[in-house]
Amino acid sequence: MIHVDPFTGKLSRTQFNAKSRWNLTSGSAFKSTIEEQDHKASVCHRAPAKPASIAETGLDQTFINDLILKNVLHLGDFSIQQVVDLVKLPLPIVEKSLEELRRESLIEIKGSTSLMKLSYRYAVTNSGRNRGASLFEISRYIGPAPVTLAAYWKVVSRQSVMDISLNLATLKKAFSKLVVGQHFLSRIGTALCSGRPIFLYGPPGNGKTSIAETIGSLLPDQVFMPHALLVNGEIIVLFDPATHIKKDVLEVDNSADQRWIAVKRPAVRAGGELSLKSLDLNFDPISRFYTAPLQLKANNGLFIIDDLGRQQMDPQELLNRWIVPLEERKDLLTLNTGSKLEVPFDQLIIFATNLQPQQLADDAFLRRLRYKICVARPDLESYEKIFKLACHHYDMLFDPEVFDFLVASCYRPSSFNFNACEPRAFIEHILDDAKFNGAVPQLTKEKISEAWRDYFVHT
Repeated sequence: MIHVDPFTGKLSRTQFNAKSRWNLTSGSAFKSTIEEQDHKASVCHRAPAKPASIAETGLDQTFINDLILKNVLHLGDFSIQQVVDLVKLPLPIVEKSLEELRRESLIEIKGSTSLMKLSYRYAVTNSGRNRGASLFEISRYIGPAPVTLAAYWKVVSRQSVMDISLNLATLKKAFSKLVVGQHFLSRIGTALCSGRPIFLYGPPGNGKTSIAETIGSLLPDQVFMPHALLVNGEIIVLFDPATHIKKDVLEVDNSADQRWIAVKRPAVRAGGELSLKSLDLNFDPISRFYTAPLQLKANNGLFIIDDLGRQQMDPQELLNRWIVPLEERKDLLTLNTGSKLEVPFDQLIIFATNLQPQQLADDAFLRRLRYKICVARPDLESYEKIFKLACHHYDMLFDPEVFDFLVASCYRPSSFNFNACEPRAFIEHILDDAKFNGAVPQLTKEKISEAWRDYFVHT
């Protein structure tokens, strides 16, 4: 098993032993010792501690001063608390920066309702506006102060997907809306507990994407992620509101570093639009800062590569890109300057494809995908269960006579295979027809025949 040293960022291997095991049947999970597991769980749920000094932020005074100046440049007048809310740094650090900016005549005090500093109103001076304009030429990033890459390594390590604990009861509950067998659940559960990539393959329309998304809903707990990283003087924006779901926080934890956000474990999905470029740092020449690639946004969570083989590139290129990250759980990214940075690669990756694994990758890569699970077409019994679930979902009465008619009169003569996606499509067709005709939707032989006729291509 591979572990990351949270302080050095280096990886090491630990030997598997009797105390390092997963027991899926009983629902118990043991890694290292029980005491170590309990300690790690308690640490994982805590936000990083608030920095007590500038040194503890990992940033230097000049960087903080410049960031504050850019944040307040277009505010008019502002208070200390407004700055704290913008840059997410503790009050004493912000006070020191504002005092330095004032001594340099970049900001000035415009007024106060008392002698307390918290009541001061500040404004940017002409010199400050000129200085701010020059800073924007270097980088237009404004917002919360970034964290260092070393701090990011440490937090990602302590909330790793390798330490997620699941049991069979949890899996059954999550997959209750899908028709899957217990043997399949056990295979999925074993794969999930490993934290290793999962390769889902099989004919289209049989639930690979639904299974992957259900796995995403299973990921427990919240994790903490920074708004942005500072690496070699460059800003990399990590938090993405379109991808990451903030956890509801009833009250602010005054002991926590506010540069970190509590989010639901990420579940990032990419399909045919995925390209090698989207797996690299994206530098915007106008804003002059970077946005994180998809795999960095997915850290501590799930990354679904859907429709593998349908991307506008050779799938072998994509798979080769990840041979080292999958093995060593770290990735190398490149800045525009040519500098390389080593970042954590801590996510559960699910590859979903309609193609056979041998069509996509060679043996060297396939052996790294230890869990290759076929999502096959349903048999008649399973297909009937899926049909019943679809009827129940849409509040339509299931009629066994109509179902038998569908199988005997439509599927059998046409020699069509059952696909898990078809019952929902047929039921939705009947609902659409009823809506158009102002009728009550009913499962009848006539309506199911019409749905069959419109769904399939008939030559």
